[in-house]
Amino acid sequence: MAFILLQAAPTGSTPMVYNILLWVAVIGVFYFFMIRPQQKKQKDQKNFVENLKKGDSVVTVGGLHGRVASVDGPTVTLEVDRGVKMTFEKSSIARELSTKTE
Repeated sequence: MAFILLQAAPTGSTPMVYNILLWVAVIGVFYFFMIRPQQKKQKDQKNFVENLKKGDSVVTVGGLHGRVASVDGPTVTLEVDRGVKMTFEKSSIARELSTKTE
């Protein structure tokens, strides 16, 4: 008897609408958990770099720590030690150096 039931054809198939809804759900999950947070992070980084001002302590992409000495258009001059100044592109500034310990 069980052998006959296993050979029986399925009575219904999944409608195409359910497949479309599944793909919409997958795309929605990708958007809200991957794409949207990345866009927000990029926007925050752009705002941070555009609002750099003299005296901010920052870290470059290469890991160099310094204090902003001046901002001139697309470049930033960092003072890394007394009397030692280096010029970087604004895009090479990774983050603000926080005084909090994590």
